This record gives sequence, structure tokens and C-alpha cells, in this order.
Amino acid sequence: MTMSSDTSKSSSAADRSGTAPRKTVTHGSAAEPRPIKALHLGSGDPLLLLHGFMLSPHCWEQTAARLSSQCEVFAPTLAGHWGGAPADDWSVDVHALADRIEDQLDDLGWRTCHIAGNALGGWVGVELARRGRARTLTLIAPAGGWHTPSLTQLRVSLKFLALVPFVEIAKHLGGFAVNNPIAQRIALLALSKNAAAVSRRDTAAAIAAALHCPAMIPMILGSIRSPEQEDLSTLQTPVRLLLSEYDRVIPNRVYARRYLKELPESADRILVNGVGHVPMLEAPDRIATLIAEHVYASRNRLRAV
Repeated sequence: MTMSSDTSKSSSAADRSGTAPRKTVTHGSAAEPRPIKALHLGSGDPLLLLHGFMLSPHCWEQTAARLSSQCEVFAPTLAGHWGGAPADDWSVDVHALADRIEDQLDDLGWRTCHIAGNALGGWVGVELARRGRARTLTLIAPAGGWHTPSLTQLRVSLKFLALVPFVEIAKHLGGFAVNNPIAQRIALLALSKNAAAVSRRDTAAAIAAALHCPAMIPMILGSIRSPEQEDLSTLQTPVRLLLSEYDRVIPNRVYARRYLKELPESADRILVNGVGHVPMLEAPDRIATLIAEHVYASRNRLRAV
């Protein structure tokens, strides 16, 4: 088992801008980010993009635009998140989120699709792959790589629980918290390595999503109560694992062990250099290229290396 290191820049295929969204979406100005139910744009192979915990499809906008020249891209808001359907229970887990996504795939007429997920979105992507919905699976700094119960699981739960009082205080500050330079700097410290590469608009949207996430506590409780992932070696879907070199939210040395150890030998294991936990924000060209390569390789029955 080896892990390669990504040093590539963007390819011409991933750099081409995409078509306009199929659904009318109001993104708002940089000062006032607006919630969205989903991004849906482009044409070609069906590609599902899943965002992370306490985020929204905003984090995919630049990457989705680049991929839309060759894929029909659908990036929905997870249930209980900013702009998404409400979470119906006091405890929400990955299985419940996957159920909602499956309903949306059925509405689109997508029996299967390519799936790329970041953090929690990667965990949901694994569940969808187990249900036979994935043609390929690209996992970007995926969550869920811990045993249950375990100290590792407890640590990640406590990390997010510690954010609750800060989120509650920030809610009362409204737009000031979303656009405050200090708040943005703190948020980017967690989400990225190169803060200068992330636009203020994207940063504001990330903060707004975190402040408007009703599923925050239900998801934390659900992750504690739900069983751990099955052995990842049983996945039948072609997998590409992308780990962020500077992931400060779920550092690789602790939280990626199961993925590195258990994924099939055929899976690509790539360390994406110089990026943080949500690399789409600071390196959309590179992430679009890495996803597109995996999609293209499966289409031609080749393995991307």
C-alpha cells in the first residue's frame, strides 16, 4: 500500500468554465451569502458532490463550475444544514443523510452516479457506494475513519461540541460575525492552509453555513450512537482517496488510518500538498482535476495513477 503525492496544477479540461446552473439559485453578494438547496449545472456523466459537516454547496461552487464542462454536476445541501431539508429527529446519522440523498437521486433519475465527498460528505458517499449508487467514489479528507466506541471518536465529538457556545454567541452577532475579519481568519485557520487563496465571499458563506446548521448537535449525538463503518475493504466501487496535507480538523495521522489501511489495494491514495480540510476552497482547479481524472479513468476502464 503506497500513497502518492499530488503536485499537479489544473488541466485544460478542468479549467473550462461550466454552463449556467439549471436551477435558479440566488447566491447573494459577498456581504450577504444566501442559502441554496443545490447546485445543478453542466452536462455529461452524472456527478454528485457532497459537502462537509456544517458547510453547504457553496464550498463546491468553483470546483463544480470547472467540472460542469464534462459532467452533469449536482451538489445538494445535506439535510439539517443551511438551505437543506430539515432534520426530523433529535439524532441524525450518516444513514439518514444517505436516505435523503437517495431520494434526490431518484428524483433526478440517477440510478448510479460518480460521487465525490468532503469530510462528512465522504462518509455519506461511502454509505451510498455500499447501496450500489456509486460508479466511482472520490473521498476528500473523509470523516468516519474511527472505531466505535473509541478515544478517537470521543475526541472528534468533543472537538465539535466545543464549538457550540461560540456558534450560539456568533448567531446573535448576525452579519457582523459572518463578515468580521478576525472571525474569517479563525475559520480559515481550520478550513484551509493558504487563507489568501480563499475569497472573502467563500469564507463568509462557510461561516454563515456553520451558524445556520440545525443538525449540529443532532449529528454529533448521532455519530456517537450509530455503529462504526463496516470494513472498507468490502467496497466494490473504484475509490480515490485524497488526503489534505494540512488537515487541522481531522488530521491524517489519527483519522485517516482506517481509510489508508482498509481500502482495497486498487484504490488511489493521494496526499494533496499544501491544502487544508476543505481543499476545494483554496485549490478548486486541482481538486476538479483529481475528480475528473478518476471519472475519466473509470469511463475508459483505466485506473488513474
